[in-house]
Amino acid sequence: MAPQRRGPLRTAEGSGATERRRPSSTKKARELRDTRRAWLKTLGLGASITLALILIWISLGADDGVAEVLARRGEVLEGKFIEVPCSEDYDGHRRFEGCTPRKCGRGVTDVVISREEAEHIRRVAEKGLSLGGSDGGASILDLHSGALSVGKHFVNLYRYFGDKIHTVFSEEDFQLYRDVRRKVQLAIAEAFGISSSLLYLTKPTFFSRINSTEAQTAHDEYWHAHVDKVTYGSFDYTSLLYLSDYLEDFGGGRFVFMEEGANKTVEPRAGRVSFFTSGSENLHRVEKVRWGTRYAITIAFTCNPDHGIEDPTFT
Repeated sequence: MAPQRRGPLRTAEGSGATERRRPSSTKKARELRDTRRAWLKTLGLGASITLALILIWISLGADDGVAEVLARRGEVLEGKFIEVPCSEDYDGHRRFEGCTPRKCGRGVTDVVISREEAEHIRRVAEKGLSLGGSDGGASILDLHSGALSVGKHFVNLYRYFGDKIHTVFSEEDFQLYRDVRRKVQLAIAEAFGISSSLLYLTKPTFFSRINSTEAQTAHDEYWHAHVDKVTYGSFDYTSLLYLSDYLEDFGGGRFVFMEEGANKTVEPRAGRVSFFTSGSENLHRVEKVRWGTRYAITIAFTCNPDHGIEDPTFT
């Protein structure tokens, strides 16, 4: 039988083809691995950022252990009042029937002072504080006593600046201040069921401007929990009128009523009035301001006429 001619071995041809295709396959595999690594890296970075944001959110939300918001910045409250049992702090002071708290609590209203009034009186604060300001994060201006933060100290602005004061403030500024004080006084009297004539303005009553600057003296450390009746024996009813907006003008700076396991917070809103009886039933603090500037007025009232003060006058 004649020998049969055989063609080239297919295995050899196939092997050569495999060798020729290998660089291309290797390149594609490398590109796939690189793409996968880049995707995993991006995923890991995203997860890290998300975790960091969650931790920041938790740390901010956990500040002061706030469990409930009594008044959110975005809502308009006609009047919200929560009654709480009175402490014994008032027993150590002379009692005034019909005025000394027997009904204790805390309230918030957004309809006593308009936003326009709040904006105008904030400009009064800005004009006065432009004359000085603390080196730390908290500055005060007291139109009654004349106390003004300057550097690490206080000066009496009426003595320190003399006649220059008349180029800074106007009679209209002081009249607005008096009008606002009266409206707040009436709101407190109505909420607690007492006669407004039995309430007397008491000291200290002042504007505050707080920013995130590091504290320089003990006067700048506004964030410690305290009781007004213990700190200032004359206080029976405390109020705050906010002149700027939480999360718009500043971050942090919420007002917190301290309660074990269930702190309550008020988010400032321009024109919002927060008020409360001044004893230990309303232990409170202010969160540190993290950015921006927070403006407010603290207005306090006493039932003891001996501790009353007059409204500030321009003359």
